[in-house]
Amino acid sequence: MFGGFVSAGTPTNLIRALARTGVSGLTGIANNIGLGDELDILNERRQLATFIASFAIRASGGRRSCFEELYRQGLVALELVPQGTLAERIRAGGAGIPAFYTKTGVGTPVADGKEVRELDGERYLMETALTADYALLKAHQADTFGNLTYRGAGRNFNVPMATAARTVIVEVDEIVEVGTLDPELIVTPGVYVDRIVRCATVPVRWEQ
Repeated sequence: MFGGFVSAGTPTNLIRALARTGVSGLTGIANNIGLGDELDILNERRQLATFIASFAIRASGGRRSCFEELYRQGLVALELVPQGTLAERIRAGGAGIPAFYTKTGVGTPVADGKEVRELDGERYLMETALTADYALLKAHQADTFGNLTYRGAGRNFNVPMATAARTVIVEVDEIVEVGTLDPELIVTPGVYVDRIVRCATVPVRWEQ
């Protein structure tokens, strides 16, 4: 799992570090790819095999991302998920809920191959939870126990993803001592966090 929403809260340094490892055959889960994030570098190096996202192909204009080129060639698989459903599948994974029903996607290609059930006269689509072996996330501050605060829109997918992965690695702007952070500002408790890495903010590449 990769936190972030476009460029907000994207773990740019961790993505670049993952790319340098050369690991391949990855299944990635993120809100988007190739739009204000560094995830496309994993496609440039052919490290992604499957991607689960709510936005991955440009609707119009601009240069195609490397992901789009590979997808159109059949070299990488894509599972496109409505954004609210994606967020709920991750939240469910973190809460130990294996599946849930939603109206979103009923009667569309999103429903292909999935169970549809009628409840109280309405048709609902069953969606399964999402979990991951690793989550690479971005927060503003961490204390030495791993308690996290976020800045503005940087909370986004980082918050539910922190609960839904076996190993959670977070890049932060600052690491402080336990007791320094205002408890009212801590969004992710350190019990969910396995690794924290202080990283300098780096510029994000934008597709033109």
